[in-house]
Amino acid sequence: MTLRILVLGSAAGGGFPQWNGNDETSRRARAGDPKLPLRTQSSLALSADGRRWVLLNASPDLREQINARRQLHPLAEAAKRSSPIAAVVLTNADVDHVAGLLSLRENQPFALYAHRRVLDVLAENSIFKVINPACVTRRSLPLDDSQELCDASGAPLDLRVVAFTVPGKAPLWREDEAQPSFGTRAGDTIGLEIGSGDSTDALFYIPGCAAMTDELATRLDGAALVFFDGTLWRDDEMIVQGVGAKTGLRMGHMSCSGPEGSMAAFESLRVGRKVFIHINNTNPLLVADSPERAEAEARGWEIACDGMEIAP
Repeated sequence: MTLRILVLGSAAGGGFPQWNGNDETSRRARAGDPKLPLRTQSSLALSADGRRWVLLNASPDLREQINARRQLHPLAEAAKRSSPIAAVVLTNADVDHVAGLLSLRENQPFALYAHRRVLDVLAENSIFKVINPACVTRRSLPLDDSQELCDASGAPLDLRVVAFTVPGKAPLWREDEAQPSFGTRAGDTIGLEIGSGDSTDALFYIPGCAAMTDELATRLDGAALVFFDGTLWRDDEMIVQGVGAKTGLRMGHMSCSGPEGSMAAFESLRVGRKVFIHINNTNPLLVADSPERAEAEARGWEIACDGMEIAP
């Protein structure tokens, strides 16, 4: 694989610890327990050349993430206002994936890619007008069709992407309880297959997925690297812990464990590296020495952490 990959954030919405989290693991994390490192909200950065970078989702923690990663700092010899961020690709319109766009509002050129459904949602919300369309080019991602990623000026970034639908739901702030499936439509949640150059290896990025369909399993079989939805360990996790009333499936996420979970679904798939990302603050995978972490690792899974790097 020729891609350079940075994990900017590995947690689900709210990060870890969540701002109002007052459980034992949150308190231990704030106290600096090395078994519970702090995590920002999930996002990846990719580059084919080490100079121009593409963000996969723009988390609310984006400014902090940029400052923490030297690869995303302006070059010393560049103009007084510059950035190596050449493009942003969105997988849905969840707050934890689009709010970071508001931190990129200072008239810096980049290209913004998303499914037309998501671009329309942004266009309908006037706050996103601060992302100046004169310098931020918005481009629709077709489904199941390879597309070359380019910067705002149209210069190729040597990255190609295939967007595809995965089971999910409309973002929370767009739910319509009067509509079937809360108004969810095709394109509300997508996965990404990204490759570079002549390499046949590809990265799959699927931070939200409600079920493993036969079509998705066929697509992932033989993949070199998959970052996959690790939101909840068990479907009723938030209910059992007394911090929420919704199951994982109600929120659009399959659980990691259990016979219908992602670990079971991947057992028959030939995948080089499997990495859980978008991990909720309730998930015991966050605890380095938990039995759940040991089980996941024994079954061949890695747990993404902020600052994780994968380079050729």
